[in-house]
Amino acid sequence: MRKTNDIDECIVRALSGDARRSYADIGVEVGRSAPAIKRRVDKLCAEGAILGFTIRIDPNLASRQTEGIIELYCHRNTTPEMIRRGISNHPEVVSASTVTGDADALVHVAVSGTRHFDQVLQRIADEPFVERTKSSLIQSALIRRINADSLID
Repeated sequence: MRKTNDIDECIVRALSGDARRSYADIGVEVGRSAPAIKRRVDKLCAEGAILGFTIRIDPNLASRQTEGIIELYCHRNTTPEMIRRGISNHPEVVSASTVTGDADALVHVAVSGTRHFDQVLQRIADEPFVERTKSSLIQSALIRRINADSLID
């Protein structure tokens, strides 16, 4: 993948703020035509710099008001791909990452309440690669930076 330039970074920032913005609107902002912006976006997608377009939903609207973090401690020969495949089967998973330290991975889940959290925790703990888990419920989100501005700077 090639390194992005300033114009590409401006396009990514614009799309991360509102992925529904028109190419013409972004073009005005960065000084390029709508077709030029489309070509750059298509190229960024083809090269894997832009992985997709999505929406963020308020957990309160989706009846997933409870969030938690599950630390996974896996069996010795567990690969990140094995964890990814197993965890992707759980629709409550918001994100999952391998980490340094004692745990092998951290899994962020959004659920409808503590009973639902217990059910998801048990299902994840039952994955064949999981040796044990440690979990925490999130009390309040203090900062959430899920856009390109936090990734590019």
